[in-house]
Amino acid sequence: MVIPALNEANRIVGAIESARAPDAEVLVVDGGSRDATRELAATAGARVVSSPAGRAQQLAAGVRASCGDAIVLLHADTRLPAGFDQAIAGALEDARTVGGAFGMRFDEADWALRIIEWGARLRVALFGLPYGDQALFVRRQTLEAIGGIPPTPIMEDLDLVKAMRGRGRLALLELSVTTSARRYRARGVARTWFRNALAAVAWRLDFDRRRVADWYYR
Repeated sequence: MVIPALNEANRIVGAIESARAPDAEVLVVDGGSRDATRELAATAGARVVSSPAGRAQQLAAGVRASCGDAIVLLHADTRLPAGFDQAIAGALEDARTVGGAFGMRFDEADWALRIIEWGARLRVALFGLPYGDQALFVRRQTLEAIGGIPPTPIMEDLDLVKAMRGRGRLALLELSVTTSARRYRARGVARTWFRNALAAVAWRLDFDRRRVADWYYR
Protein backbone atom coordinates (compact mmCIF):
# COMPACT_ATOMS: atom_id res chain seq x y z
CA MET A 1 0.00 0.00 0.00
CA VAL A 2 1.55 3.30 -1.09
CA ILE A 3 -0.06 6.58 -0.01
CA PRO A 4 1.49 9.82 -1.31
CA ALA A 5 0.82 12.75 1.01
CA LEU A 6 1.53 16.44 1.33
CA ASN A 7 0.04 18.43 4.21
CA GLU A 8 -2.66 15.81 4.81
CA ALA A 9 -2.76 15.89 8.63
CA ASN A 10 -6.55 16.00 8.62
CA ARG A 11 -6.94 12.92 6.42
CA ILE A 12 -3.91 10.67 6.56
CA VAL A 13 -4.99 8.65 9.59
CA GLY A 14 -8.32 7.78 7.95
CA ALA A 15 -6.54 6.56 4.82
CA ILE A 16 -4.16 4.41 6.86
CA GLU A 17 -6.94 2.93 8.98
CA SER A 18 -8.92 1.99 5.87
CA ALA A 19 -5.83 0.23 4.47
CA ARG A 20 -5.31 -2.08 7.42
CA ALA A 21 -5.52 -5.76 6.56
CA PRO A 22 -3.65 -8.96 7.47
CA ASP A 23 -0.12 -8.86 6.02
CA ALA A 24 -0.73 -5.44 4.45
CA GLU A 25 2.28 -3.13 4.35
CA VAL A 26 1.30 0.56 4.51
CA LEU A 27 3.78 3.21 3.37
CA VAL A 28 3.13 6.94 3.47
CA VAL A 29 5.37 8.89 1.12
CA ASP A 30 5.63 12.44 2.40
CA GLY A 31 6.47 15.17 -0.08
CA GLY A 32 7.68 17.72 2.47
CA SER A 33 4.63 18.38 4.61
CA ARG A 34 4.72 21.41 6.91
CA ASP A 35 1.99 20.04 9.16
CA ALA A 36 1.83 16.90 11.32
CA THR A 37 1.30 14.45 8.45
CA ARG A 38 4.48 12.49 9.06
CA GLU A 39 4.02 12.21 12.81
CA LEU A 40 0.36 11.20 12.55
CA ALA A 41 1.11 8.63 9.87
CA ALA A 42 3.84 7.03 11.97
CA THR A 43 1.64 6.99 15.07
CA ALA A 44 -1.13 5.32 13.03
CA GLY A 45 1.25 2.49 12.15
CA ALA A 46 2.45 3.40 8.67
CA ARG A 47 6.06 3.39 7.56
CA VAL A 48 6.93 6.91 6.45
CA VAL A 49 9.41 7.65 3.69
CA SER A 50 10.35 10.97 2.12
CA SER A 51 10.34 12.10 -1.48
CA PRO A 52 10.35 15.31 -3.51
CA ALA A 53 6.81 16.60 -3.91
CA GLY A 54 4.83 15.40 -6.91
CA ARG A 55 2.48 12.43 -7.02
CA ALA A 56 4.41 10.46 -9.63
CA GLN A 57 7.71 10.91 -7.79
CA GLN A 58 6.15 10.04 -4.46
CA LEU A 59 4.44 6.94 -5.83
CA ALA A 60 7.70 5.80 -7.42
CA ALA A 61 9.55 6.27 -4.12
CA GLY A 62 6.89 4.27 -2.31
CA VAL A 63 7.04 1.44 -4.82
CA ARG A 64 10.82 1.26 -4.45
CA ALA A 65 10.49 1.09 -0.66
CA SER A 66 7.68 -1.48 -0.65
CA CYS A 67 7.95 -5.26 -0.56
CA GLY A 68 4.63 -6.73 -1.68
CA ASP A 69 3.91 -8.65 -4.85
CA ALA A 70 0.82 -6.49 -5.41
CA ILE A 71 0.81 -2.75 -4.78
CA VAL A 72 -2.19 -0.54 -4.08
CA LEU A 73 -1.82 3.17 -4.92
CA LEU A 74 -4.10 5.05 -2.54
CA HIS A 75 -4.77 8.78 -2.43
CA ALA A 76 -4.61 10.30 1.05
CA ASP A 77 -8.20 11.53 0.78
CA THR A 78 -9.60 8.17 -0.36
CA ARG A 79 -10.84 5.35 1.85
CA LEU A 80 -10.74 1.68 0.96
CA PRO A 81 -13.84 -0.44 1.58
CA ALA A 82 -14.03 -3.33 4.00
CA GLY A 83 -12.85 -6.50 2.30
CA PHE A 84 -10.63 -4.69 -0.18
CA ASP A 85 -7.79 -7.15 0.36
CA GLN A 86 -9.92 -10.20 -0.40
CA ALA A 87 -11.32 -8.49 -3.49
CA ILE A 88 -7.82 -7.76 -4.81
CA ALA A 89 -6.58 -11.24 -4.02
CA GLY A 90 -9.58 -12.76 -5.78
CA ALA A 91 -9.01 -10.64 -8.88
CA LEU A 92 -5.33 -11.56 -9.04
CA GLU A 93 -6.08 -15.29 -8.90
CA ASP A 94 -6.57 -14.92 -12.65
CA ALA A 95 -3.04 -14.97 -14.08
CA ARG A 96 -4.20 -12.80 -16.97
CA THR A 97 -5.05 -9.94 -14.60
CA VAL A 98 -2.22 -7.45 -14.15
CA GLY A 99 -4.07 -5.10 -11.83
CA GLY A 100 -7.23 -3.07 -11.61
CA ALA A 101 -9.25 -0.52 -9.69
CA PHE A 102 -12.29 -0.08 -7.50
CA GLY A 103 -15.52 1.75 -8.14
CA MET A 104 -15.75 5.27 -6.74
CA ARG A 105 -18.20 7.29 -4.70
CA PHE A 106 -17.87 10.62 -2.94
CA ASP A 107 -18.07 11.23 0.77
CA GLU A 108 -20.95 13.68 0.30
CA ALA A 109 -24.51 13.17 -0.91
CA ASP A 110 -25.23 15.67 -3.65
CA TRP A 111 -27.02 15.26 -6.98
CA ALA A 112 -24.19 16.95 -8.92
CA LEU A 113 -21.62 14.62 -7.37
CA ARG A 114 -23.86 11.64 -8.14
CA ILE A 115 -23.68 12.67 -11.80
CA ILE A 116 -19.87 12.75 -11.60
CA GLU A 117 -19.94 9.24 -10.10
CA TRP A 118 -22.17 8.05 -12.92
CA GLY A 119 -19.81 9.60 -15.44
CA ALA A 120 -16.87 7.79 -13.86
CA ARG A 121 -18.70 4.46 -14.15
CA LEU A 122 -19.49 5.20 -17.79
CA ARG A 123 -15.86 6.14 -18.52
CA VAL A 124 -14.63 2.88 -17.03
CA ALA A 125 -17.30 0.83 -18.81
CA LEU A 126 -16.70 2.39 -22.23
CA PHE A 127 -12.98 3.09 -22.20
CA GLY A 128 -11.55 1.00 -19.36
CA LEU A 129 -9.86 4.07 -17.86
CA PRO A 130 -10.15 4.28 -14.07
CA TYR A 131 -8.52 7.30 -12.42
CA GLY A 132 -6.10 7.31 -9.51
CA ASP A 133 -8.80 8.21 -6.99
CA GLN A 134 -10.24 4.72 -7.61
CA ALA A 135 -7.29 3.11 -5.79
CA LEU A 136 -5.38 1.46 -8.61
CA PHE A 137 -3.62 -1.80 -7.81
CA VAL A 138 -0.96 -3.55 -9.86
CA ARG A 139 1.28 -6.61 -9.75
CA ARG A 140 4.88 -5.69 -8.97
CA GLN A 141 6.16 -7.75 -11.91
CA THR A 142 3.87 -5.82 -14.24
CA LEU A 143 4.98 -2.48 -12.82
CA GLU A 144 8.60 -3.46 -13.28
CA ALA A 145 7.93 -4.64 -16.83
CA ILE A 146 6.45 -1.29 -17.85
CA GLY A 147 9.22 0.73 -16.23
CA GLY A 148 7.50 1.73 -12.99
CA ILE A 149 5.33 4.76 -12.28
CA PRO A 150 5.36 7.07 -15.32
CA PRO A 151 7.53 10.12 -14.45
CA THR A 152 5.12 12.86 -15.47
CA PRO A 153 3.84 16.00 -13.69
CA ILE A 154 0.18 15.16 -14.24
CA MET A 155 -2.07 12.23 -15.25
CA GLU A 156 0.41 9.56 -14.27
CA ASP A 157 -2.62 7.47 -13.40
CA LEU A 158 -3.88 7.37 -16.98
CA ASP A 159 -0.39 6.65 -18.29
CA LEU A 160 -0.12 3.79 -15.81
CA VAL A 161 -3.51 2.33 -16.71
CA LYS A 162 -2.69 2.50 -20.42
CA ALA A 163 0.62 0.71 -19.86
CA MET A 164 -1.03 -1.92 -17.67
CA ARG A 165 -3.66 -2.64 -20.32
CA GLY A 166 -0.84 -3.33 -22.75
CA ARG A 167 0.31 -6.17 -20.48
CA GLY A 168 -2.94 -7.92 -19.63
CA ARG A 169 -6.39 -7.66 -18.13
CA LEU A 170 -7.64 -4.97 -15.74
CA ALA A 171 -10.07 -6.06 -13.04
CA LEU A 172 -12.73 -3.42 -12.37
CA LEU A 173 -14.09 -4.36 -8.97
CA GLU A 174 -17.66 -3.94 -7.77
CA LEU A 175 -16.54 -2.65 -4.37
CA SER A 176 -16.20 1.14 -4.23
CA VAL A 177 -13.72 3.38 -2.49
CA THR A 178 -14.96 6.58 -0.87
CA THR A 179 -13.11 9.69 -1.96
CA SER A 180 -13.28 13.28 -0.78
CA ALA A 181 -15.30 15.85 -2.68
CA ARG A 182 -13.06 18.65 -1.40
CA ARG A 183 -11.54 19.55 -4.76
CA TYR A 184 -14.97 19.80 -6.34
CA ARG A 185 -16.13 21.97 -3.44
CA ALA A 186 -13.08 24.24 -3.69
CA ARG A 187 -13.58 25.13 -7.36
CA GLY A 188 -17.18 24.15 -7.94
CA VAL A 189 -18.46 20.84 -9.25
CA ALA A 190 -19.12 21.93 -12.84
CA ARG A 191 -15.87 23.86 -13.17
CA THR A 192 -13.79 21.01 -11.73
CA TRP A 193 -15.47 18.45 -13.97
CA PHE A 194 -14.80 20.64 -17.01
CA ARG A 195 -11.12 21.07 -16.08
CA ASN A 196 -10.75 17.32 -15.58
CA ALA A 197 -12.44 16.63 -18.91
CA LEU A 198 -10.14 19.07 -20.74
CA ALA A 199 -7.09 17.51 -19.08
CA ALA A 200 -8.25 14.05 -20.18
CA VAL A 201 -8.66 15.30 -23.76
CA ALA A 202 -5.18 16.82 -23.61
CA TRP A 203 -3.85 13.46 -22.43
CA ARG A 204 -5.63 11.65 -25.25
CA LEU A 205 -4.17 14.09 -27.80
CA ASP A 206 -0.70 13.80 -26.23
CA PHE A 207 -0.29 17.49 -25.44
CA ASP A 208 2.87 18.59 -23.65
CA ARG A 209 2.36 17.37 -20.09
CA ARG A 210 4.22 20.21 -18.37
CA ARG A 211 2.04 22.80 -20.07
CA VAL A 212 -1.08 20.86 -19.11
CA ALA A 213 0.10 20.70 -15.49
CA ASP A 214 0.89 24.44 -15.43
CA TRP A 215 -2.62 25.19 -16.68
CA TYR A 216 -4.37 22.66 -14.46
CA TYR A 217 -2.71 23.61 -11.17
CA ARG A 218 -2.64 27.38 -11.52
